[in-house]
Amino acid sequence: MTTSRWTSRLALAGLLLALAAGLPTAATFASERSKPIDPANMDPAVRPGDDFFTYANGGWIKRNPVPPDESRWGSFSEVAERNYEILHAILEDAAKKTSTPKGSPVQMVGDFYASAMDSARAEAEGAGPLDDEMRRIAAIGDVAALQDEIARLQTMGLRLPFVLFAAQDAKQSTEVILQIYQGGLGLPDRDYYLKQDEASQKLRDQYAAHVTKLLTLLGDDATTAAAGARTVLGIETELAQASLTRVQRRDPEANYHKMSLDSLAALTPAISWNRLFEGLGIADRRPVNVGQPEFVKQVNAMMSSVPIGDWRTYLRWHLIHRGGDLLSTAFVNESFDFNGRILTGATELRPRWKRALAVVDDNIGEALGQLYVARAFSPEAKARAKQLVDNLRAELRQRIQGLEWMSPATKEQALRKLDAFGVKIGYPDKWRDYSALTVDRGPLALNVMRARQFESHRNIAKLGKPVDRTEWGMTPPTVNAYYNSRMNEIVFPAGILQPPFFDANADDAVNYGGIGTVIGHEMTHGFDDQGRKSDAEGNLRDWWTAEDQERYKARADVVEKQFDGYVAIDSLHVNGKLTLGENLADLGGLSVAYGALKKTLAGKPVRKIDGFTPEQRFFLSYAQIWRQNVRPEALRLRLNTDTHSPGRFRCNGPLSNMPEFAQAFGLRDGDPMERLASQRAKIW
Repeated sequence: MTTSRWTSRLALAGLLLALAAGLPTAATFASERSKPIDPANMDPAVRPGDDFFTYANGGWIKRNPVPPDESRWGSFSEVAERNYEILHAILEDAAKKTSTPKGSPVQMVGDFYASAMDSARAEAEGAGPLDDEMRRIAAIGDVAALQDEIARLQTMGLRLPFVLFAAQDAKQSTEVILQIYQGGLGLPDRDYYLKQDEASQKLRDQYAAHVTKLLTLLGDDATTAAAGARTVLGIETELAQASLTRVQRRDPEANYHKMSLDSLAALTPAISWNRLFEGLGIADRRPVNVGQPEFVKQVNAMMSSVPIGDWRTYLRWHLIHRGGDLLSTAFVNESFDFNGRILTGATELRPRWKRALAVVDDNIGEALGQLYVARAFSPEAKARAKQLVDNLRAELRQRIQGLEWMSPATKEQALRKLDAFGVKIGYPDKWRDYSALTVDRGPLALNVMRARQFESHRNIAKLGKPVDRTEWGMTPPTVNAYYNSRMNEIVFPAGILQPPFFDANADDAVNYGGIGTVIGHEMTHGFDDQGRKSDAEGNLRDWWTAEDQERYKARADVVEKQFDGYVAIDSLHVNGKLTLGENLADLGGLSVAYGALKKTLAGKPVRKIDGFTPEQRFFLSYAQIWRQNVRPEALRLRLNTDTHSPGRFRCNGPLSNMPEFAQAFGLRDGDPMERLASQRAKIW
């Protein structure tokens, strides 16, 4: 869900269940759905051996163009849309309750939403809610004051010019330490500043125009605003030149540089870390991890090379850049014109209620999630999902045990890691407490600032304390799932446990092809090219024999080269290195889920549904979760920035490596979806 870059995922405890009365439920929407595998969504004119993605989804793709206010539309979008309707009703009801006790969850959720929906106040105040911060920035007169303001802005979610946060130590996962990472850019990736092709140069010009327009809206004259845009681009280009690529940042070892504060001070003598830490409320003085030392050294040099006036312009820009879509219509429209129209191709702004909902979810998401779970997630769904997890874990265990290419020593460690997987399904066991956060019906930007400061304090407070293993990284309504290597856990929010991913009324083939492959995907992340470098306790540690590493890499290289060969749009290829982890997880998840299904079906009579065998329905179910239409602009953006391959290749790529798929649909030698045995990738 794309929302303001100021927002973050926070939580509240104990919302009143009375809010749920009379609202639509997930069951209501499920009852209105068509059958799990609907032949009308397919394209019988396409042979499954030619292009299975289109064969399985062609009818749906023709009937479901991307809505004007979206950059793409697919299965994930459909589920999110159903969730929006449930959440919208919850929030509307909460906003009507104006007499609830101050500080109660209902008051906070209702007031936050009402604040976001108050267009009259937003129009009257313009950029007024940012005035205090703008005055602080304008008062910066030296490097010391600059670093004070950097610390303050960090607490409000502006990660400038680097990112400071508390997280588990990659090599001592029971400890939380301070992390310092590269940041500070306004464009989506460092390459947009450095590439000299026509498209990149055009985007930089459009970005400069965008900076100029927003600075003009703040009151600058045209000449001053244009000069400000040049200053911003100059500073950000210097930061980009020192930044690692997205592929380089995928290597956990290359981004781990633990050092003492004395060593950090010696590396960056122009940065007063004590001053920054004081501003962030950090009393802990233990070693820190500097993810990208060369980047931090560049910032150190820029403390003296960049004039203070230019730093003021840069901070002022990022304050409005991050907060523009929280203000009046002029700022919202200009933010959308660049971040929506230009970057993603969307042609209309989302309705205000959807934008308001997203802000609430990002800032107090566990509070909203608590109501969502009460209304839309049943204990039966959680139990069924847990059974699927158990079945897939057993299948992956058996596959690891049977691997011919892996030695007994590495197998022992792999099985130990698999057995240690933590599993979280639906929602947290312990809801986050927001009693210290003040939310009112005043300016939305101020509510978001306070929420970000609350989240910053909550994050920094983790330093020196035991790791909280109950914490979630996604809110319950989120249509997604994840693997956390530091926790060695797999997490499945309630939002994804519904059709077409999971359907309590569907046959096993559909559920194993849907949520089963998602579960297998997250499990396999524990053993992908990144995840395999962490052990059962979540520590970055080499537990592979040298020979097994080479054999693994040879198999992973096959996947990388396959995806490098896919042309997504025009002459742009999928980046096999950037997407390798996700592609390995897709292939592994598909294989493990299929094996688990076959064990579930063993001994049962084979029953066709709509003319399809269980095996065929499994693969059709898998294909339909990746159905989507994407705008060209959004596709180009994702090819440069996303670690996930486009949906077509997430479908066809793994399937082309599975002989079971070829057998299920009677593929012939020479079919585009049929690879020679020598060309197939097989790891698990």
